[in-house]
Amino acid sequence: MAISRDHELHKRRFGRNLGVGLALVAFIALVFVLTIAKVQRGGTIQAYDHTYRPALDPAVNAEREQGE
Repeated sequence: MAISRDHELHKRRFGRNLGVGLALVAFIALVFVLTIAKVQRGGTIQAYDHTYRPALDPAVNAEREQGE
């Protein structure tokens, strides 16, 4: 009995593991591309940290437009 002989189960597991690995790499690449696109677009990068942001308040924006 050879120790290095692979069983058919090992071949199926390798195929599944390869598929999961490729899906993981694709997901990581997608997140990376979306991050790069967001950073390159510029603009203001604001996080949602549960604080008041005047830039999102319609009343403040209306006052600014009337003042111009």
